Amino acid sequence: MTDSVKEGCYASVMTVILQQTIPYNPLAANPLPGIKPADPQNWLHRDDAFDTQLQRRAELLAQRESDVLALSSEALKPAQELLELVLKQAYPDASDQVLRPDGTVVEIDWSHPLETLCLLVQEDFCILQKIGDEHVLTGAILCFPASWMLSEKFMRPLIAIHEPVVAYDPNIARRVQRLFDGIQPDRPLWRFNALWYPDAELFQPRSITQRRPPQNQDTARYLRSERQTLLRLPQTGAVVFAIHTYVMAAERVAKLENPA
Repeated sequence: MTDSVKEGCYASVMTVILQQTIPYNPLAANPLPGIKPADPQNWLHRDDAFDTQLQRRAELLAQRESDVLALSSEALKPAQELLELVLKQAYPDASDQVLRPDGTVVEIDWSHPLETLCLLVQEDFCILQKIGDEHVLTGAILCFPASWMLSEKFMRPLIAIHEPVVAYDPNIARRVQRLFDGIQPDRPLWRFNALWYPDAELFQPRSITQRRPPQNQDTARYLRSERQTLLRLPQTGAVVFAIHTYVMAAERVAKLENPA
């Protein structure tokens, strides 16, 4: 079965998982790179879709592991350091196990740090390490891709990762690379985007050869917004790109814009 056929079959079991609120205005002007300082003690978020998003993440890890998980040997130690950081912030009392707010018990497996992270928090994580002059995507747990495929970006540098983004021109590429070089431990940064989709499915892989049809607020049924956080791991020096995905029905977005 081809990838396109598999994706088509998977779309037939689309899930609808929605947030009721978003903790920022996703429709505010936010030109690239749109970076702001983030609270180092509050860069992980837990919202009203926690239970259902974590269930979806477990399903995708079990059913589509090769599509949502990639880890090079270089990225193992950064992934373990990231797991330690997430446990410290999200589950400070954890030992060998974590008891999630929904009652699920998760075993902490240091030999499989990204798989463990997948089951602990709503965020997806991409690990980027400096190789030569550029940061390269050396590991990721990406359950909720917004129209890109991990297999096409794994072990590629920033400029190649952003290849289909029209606004990501050479000037922006240089600025983003300088930004990555300058990220300091304990001084995370964040930005957001806003994307309109005809459906609410969180797992939206799309090849670079299959551009997404244009969507806008007038025709799409759902707003998808990613809260993207950049932080540097102090021990390994790797940069983590964390993605918290919000999906909201268009009619609710309209009510937020125009409260009665």
